[in-house]
This record gives sequence, C-alpha cells and structure tokens, in this order.
Amino acid sequence: MLKSARNKEKDPEGRMPLAEHLRELRNRLVKSLLAIVVTTLVAAFFYKDIIQFFTNPILDAVGCQYSFAELAKGTEETQCARIVQNGLLSPFTLALTVSLSSGVALAAPVWLYQLWAFVAPGLHRHEKKYSLAFVAAGFPLFLTGAYFAYWSLPKMASVMLEFSIIGSDNQLPLDDLLQLVMRMIIVFGLSFELPLLLVMLNFGGVLSGKKIAGWWRGMIMGITVFAAIATPSTDPISMLALAGPIWVLYFAASVIALANDRRRARRDAAGPADDEASELDLTPEAIGEVEAVTTAPALPKQADTARDRVNGYDDVT
Repeated sequence: MLKSARNKEKDPEGRMPLAEHLRELRNRLVKSLLAIVVTTLVAAFFYKDIIQFFTNPILDAVGCQYSFAELAKGTEETQCARIVQNGLLSPFTLALTVSLSSGVALAAPVWLYQLWAFVAPGLHRHEKKYSLAFVAAGFPLFLTGAYFAYWSLPKMASVMLEFSIIGSDNQLPLDDLLQLVMRMIIVFGLSFELPLLLVMLNFGGVLSGKKIAGWWRGMIMGITVFAAIATPSTDPISMLALAGPIWVLYFAASVIALANDRRRARRDAAGPADDEASELDLTPEAIGEVEAVTTAPALPKQADTARDRVNGYDDVT
C-alpha cells in the first residue's frame, strides 16, 4: 500500500509537497555522492598516471636531463627544472587530492543528470529544450578551452624558465604545479564559455543581438589582452591560437543572438504559445463623458386613501 501510494500519478506540472521535494533531493544527492565515491576509488588506482598525464608535457619542455656536474658548467643548455615533493605527508595528501578531483570530474555525467532531473519537472517545454541545448554546447566548449590550456602550458613553462639564473637548479613543487595546471584548465575552459553566456543572456531577454554585435571592437580588444596574459609566450602564434577561436565563437554568438531576435519578433506577432499565458494590457484608457444617465424604474405609486387599500394594505405589499 505504501509503495502504491508513492507511485501515484504525478502532477503534470511537476508540483509536489515540500516533503516529497526534500525526499527527492536526498535521493539524488545520495546517487551523486555514490557515483563520486566509486569514480574516486577507481581514480585512486591510476593517480600516478593522471599526474604524469598533466606533468609530462611540462617535463618534456623544461625537465632536467643533465647531471649536477653538467649543471655547474653554467651553460644556457642546462636551464631546466625538477619536480619535487616536500614533506612526509605530501605524497599521500597529493594522492587523495588528485583522486578526489578526478572522481568529481569523471562522475560529472551522473551528478549533472541528477541535477537536471531535479530541476526539469518545474520547467516549461521550451525551457527544457534550451537547457539541454546549452549543456550540449557548453561541455564541448569547455573541453576545447581545456585542450588549449594543456597545449600552451609547455610553451609557458619554457618562457618562464628563461628568467632563471643560468646554471641554477629550478625545483617545482608538484602540488603547486598541479594547482597551476588545474587553474589554467579552468580559466581557459570558462573563457570558451563566454559566447554561450552571451547567447543565454540574449535568450533570457537581457541583451539584444544588436547590442552584442555592437560590442565587437571592445570584445576583440578584451579577448586579445586576455590571451596575451594567459599565454605569456613571446611568440604571437600562441596568443593567436587562444584568441582566434574565442573571436570566432563571439561572432557566432552575435549571429545566433540576431537570429533569435528576429524569431522572437515573429513569435510576438503570432501570439503566445499553447502553454504560455497572454500578457495583460494594464494601460488605462480615457473614459468619455456620459451623455445620458439612466435611472432605475420607480416603485409603483402607493395608495393615497384608505378606499384604495385592500384589508388595510396597498397594492405594493
């Protein structure tokens, strides 16, 4: 009986009591945490491979391949860096950090779906469609930005190492290096989400396509400055490799916003959709002078004399 009561027909608009909302939130949080725990345990067996995946490109670019005797010669070819770990607990804490971060990233499809399943019942049909489209576009954009960060890190490390003293032994703490790699990946990935953010603001009615397209000079300048700071390499190729794709994405977002404005204008002219309420016109209108005032019909005339009354009452009563 209890199972049948819980499996009763759901409200088509996703409405449910507060207790049901809290119960559903608890269940989806438990599922998300279980997925993160499982992926974290799996990543714990391969955390060394994960660390090497992120650090090998940097070591290939600036790693020491000389002995200390060769480093003491003071030649330019001996400028290199070594990865070190400080402290007795540093390897263990680093293994936990890498495993947990990898577990959260690998379990992203699960907890993102649980988040979507919790929010989706309260959305309209067109809102669900737009949300799925933004997620489908945002994930590959973030991966593209992460790839550019991974590609530019060795070049950045080579440039930074040129400022060191000739013949010195540069030591790179592994935890600091991994934090730098993660920060660069997140910054690059989020920078590629900028065009998607502009499109979302346009679909939400905050920005018009004409205004977004009118910012092209400032956007090109801002993207160029960001690319120059994010890729501190002396060659312009690295800077253009980051700025070029963001330029293209920005102009693509402008075209999408302009097309959405035209679609919205046609939709407004056609009227509201089936699942939308029409807008109320609350504009006050002027009322003209009343030409004729109608009065309520008068009551029948009461009898004046006792002769006209019947049994002491007039005809009204």
